[in-house]
Amino acid sequence: MAEESQRQTDARRRHELAQAAAQAEARAAQEKLDGFVDRLHAAGAQPEPLQATLLNGVRVKTGLVGWYLNRARTLAVTPDGDYYQLVTAGSALSRFTGVTPQPATPTLVIGRGGRDGETGDLSDFLERAFVSYTAG
Repeated sequence: MAEESQRQTDARRRHELAQAAAQAEARAAQEKLDGFVDRLHAAGAQPEPLQATLLNGVRVKTGLVGWYLNRARTLAVTPDGDYYQLVTAGSALSRFTGVTPQPATPTLVIGRGGRDGETGDLSDFLERAFVSYTAG
C-alpha cells in the first residue's frame, strides 16, 4: 500500500488531537458530576425516579433514579455519577414499557452548537440543580 500523504497524515493527527481533547473534556466534566453527586449526598438530597422524553414529546419511565440537571428534565445524573441525555426515540409501546437509556459522555458545555433549548456551562447547570434539590 502507498505511503500516507502529508494531507492524510495531517488529517489523522487532527483527528487524534480532537479525540484527545474530547476525552480530556469528558474527564473534567465527570469530575464535576462526581463532585455534584457528593454534594447532594452530603446535603441529604434523595434521588428521584427519572423519566425520558420521547421524540414525540411523551414522557416515559426509565427505571433510573437520579437528579435532573435542567428545567426541561432532559439531562440527569444518577447516584453513581452516570450522565444521561433523556431524549430518545421509542416505539408506540414505550409509553407502557418505558425505555432504557444508555449513559452519555459528559461535556463541559451543555447544548454546544445548539440553537434551541438550554445552553451553558455544565457548572452553571449543576449549581442551579443543587439549589433546586437542597432548597426548602
